[in-house]
Amino acid sequence: MSLLPHYTHIVNPKLKHIYLSFDDEGNLVIKSPKVAQQKIEQLLLKKSSWINHARKKIQQKKGKPLDFSSGAEVYFMGKVYPLTLVQHHKKRTHLDFDGEVFTLFYHAYDEKLFQTHLDRFYKTEAQKHIPSHVAFWAEKMCLSPANVRFRKTKRQWGSCSGKNVLSFNTMMMKLPHDVIQYIIVHELAHIRHKHHQKAFWQLVENYLPEYKQQVAELKNYMT
Repeated sequence: MSLLPHYTHIVNPKLKHIYLSFDDEGNLVIKSPKVAQQKIEQLLLKKSSWINHARKKIQQKKGKPLDFSSGAEVYFMGKVYPLTLVQHHKKRTHLDFDGEVFTLFYHAYDEKLFQTHLDRFYKTEAQKHIPSHVAFWAEKMCLSPANVRFRKTKRQWGSCSGKNVLSFNTMMMKLPHDVIQYIIVHELAHIRHKHHQKAFWQLVENYLPEYKQQVAELKNYMT
């Protein structure tokens, strides 16, 4: 039993197979119909090499959710900045960034509230910077988005609706400048091509010949 990794098992009778996945912290999650414990253990032993490799990749990703209790670092525009927590007598919580250090002033320790302030910072920066880049590439590509929206999501960096509304994940402000440009061009290209077939990637490559480098870098980051 000591060889088996720690995991969370979710039983769903509607499932037909056993599925292995990881949460944002790299913890193993098993979803399956009701099966014998022995079958789960056999699968874990069989997949142990894959599990260790996948967990290591997740743990090495940049921009993971912060642990405010121990020397947190904040990713912003592809760079890493230290986050300092300063307790003060004022009741309000305030996040300040001076270009070199993020400082979180707080009265009562509340990690959920701290994350809310950090999320608000990313959203404000996205709303401030992204629209002008979208406008630049839209003109260059002769494409017209119906609207541009921002929200925090867990799985997608961006999307383009059937009505050509572009939505961008506010967490993209963690990313380097060239990777942000790639996401914008990618979503704009979906205005013309609602798929990821050859014509779509040719359009992206027309404007970003080195886009594969940005794709590779994007995989190093967690939303």
